[in-house]
Amino acid sequence: MKYFLIFLATGLSLADTSAQIQPLERPHVLLVCVDDLKPLLGCYGDKRVKSPNIDRLASRGMTFDSAYCNQAVCAPSRNSLLTGLRPQTLGIYDLATNFRKARPEALTLPRHFRDQGYKTQGIGKIFHVGHGNTEDPVSWSVPHYQVRSIAYALPENQMLPTREGALFENKPANNLAKGPAYESAPVPDNAYGDGVIADEAIRRIQEAGKQPENPMFLAVGFLRPHLPFCAPKKYWDLYDRKSFALPECTTPPEGAPPYAPTHFGELRNYANIKAQGPLEEDLQRTLIHGYHASISYMDAQLGRILDELDRSDLAKNTIILLWGDHGWHLGDHGMWCKHTNYEQATRIPLMVSMPGTIRAGRRTSSLTETVDIFPTLCELAGIPTPRGLDGRSFADVLQKPNLKPKAFVQQVYPRGDKLGRALRTDRYRLVEWKKPGDLPSTAELELYDYKNDPLETTNIAGKEPDLARSLQSHFLGMKEAKKPFQPGQNNKPKPADRLALFQRKDKNGDGKLSLAEFLAEQKDPDQAPKRFELFDTDNNGELTREEFVTQGGRVK
Repeated sequence: MKYFLIFLATGLSLADTSAQIQPLERPHVLLVCVDDLKPLLGCYGDKRVKSPNIDRLASRGMTFDSAYCNQAVCAPSRNSLLTGLRPQTLGIYDLATNFRKARPEALTLPRHFRDQGYKTQGIGKIFHVGHGNTEDPVSWSVPHYQVRSIAYALPENQMLPTREGALFENKPANNLAKGPAYESAPVPDNAYGDGVIADEAIRRIQEAGKQPENPMFLAVGFLRPHLPFCAPKKYWDLYDRKSFALPECTTPPEGAPPYAPTHFGELRNYANIKAQGPLEEDLQRTLIHGYHASISYMDAQLGRILDELDRSDLAKNTIILLWGDHGWHLGDHGMWCKHTNYEQATRIPLMVSMPGTIRAGRRTSSLTETVDIFPTLCELAGIPTPRGLDGRSFADVLQKPNLKPKAFVQQVYPRGDKLGRALRTDRYRLVEWKKPGDLPSTAELELYDYKNDPLETTNIAGKEPDLARSLQSHFLGMKEAKKPFQPGQNNKPKPADRLALFQRKDKNGDGKLSLAEFLAEQKDPDQAPKRFELFDTDNNGELTREEFVTQGGRVK
């Protein structure tokens, strides 16, 4: 049976079954990523937010209650999703640095599916584009469909180009005006980007329905609820602004290092947000209102896509995976935006649906992280899993939701020359702050007990030194985190050249080189077969991209 796989970046919901999950035969794949979506959803127990379509998707599969990103900022989080590598493996912790500068030969999730015969397509925000970062053309079979991340509908807000708009389009932003942090306009859904994205996704699904025998990987990336909180007025009208309560905890955790919190510079880049200090209560309620309206707007666009799947009769043959790239502080701890190692910034929605394969409406508390998604999708689709990924497939959890294959998941965030590496267990979070390469004894630690202190009000590392050291010892069994990548540092043009050479040699586009393809145009035909044997580390008679580019692991 052919399947249509939907990967939605905002959460993961997979149904459960007592039987062994069998890989699907050449499933179609639809990946949808949601920007800045925390698990503030009906299916996660929130009583106020209006998210009927995400809730509908959750009811079809399994919802992951303990899913976490690997870094709470867009580009590194999406790198983890799309390369299966942690930020500390790549050494990339910022928005601007493209992952291929550090790892030119990296095999991305969509490129891997493309190499397995899929038509891979991207719409909206999949890779982070902007702030100096760029799209990854080799991942897609057809050019990526880009939509403006920053756009306003009210005439008074369209008069001048804005700083954030320029940054997201990789244009000079010096001396440009700040745009508003939110907008409510009486306009149709496709006056903003997510409506346009849904329109295009529907068109692609209709095309797929005409040729269901051709496997397709379609990635759809929604923009909201990322700032600015721009949504049609009807979604703002779903809520009574006065009903929003302000956070209970409004100060950073007691005893936390002074550099650990965020001062939410991202929000301060918008108009009418003061440069420092806490926000006025009236503004806080407006921002909370805008975040909710943005969720409902995005949710409605997802609903349109699900409705189209149902109309096209593809739903019964579709795996849907939904993921959020990171959480968001909504005033808790006196913080806004993401950019920390704390719970509200790192916990994400994740859900998966496999009709007819996994029982619907189930939940799991199994710890899961973004890097696990790449190998999971490979296993579910029945395609080979690339070697060297940092994550672990959670396909077994889909069969048995009570399984706990991971004792902890990891996050990371930089502050100056220090790097905060975090472990999240089912009860604790331990954060180790030190310079990469320094001794563990030099680290400053944070430790939070979510059983006794669910709001993270107090760092107990000093009160519980034995527990803190025990959790910190897990880092001893890991590779040291890489220092932030710098231009000219670890640049290896040879792998980049070899990646281009691989693509030229791969005449049939199957993502592998046969001996004949490898020997073509070799200047030393007598010696080249020996190199082929050397590079072929698994001795299967063909070279993967990784084997060719790294010369069988000899070049990293």
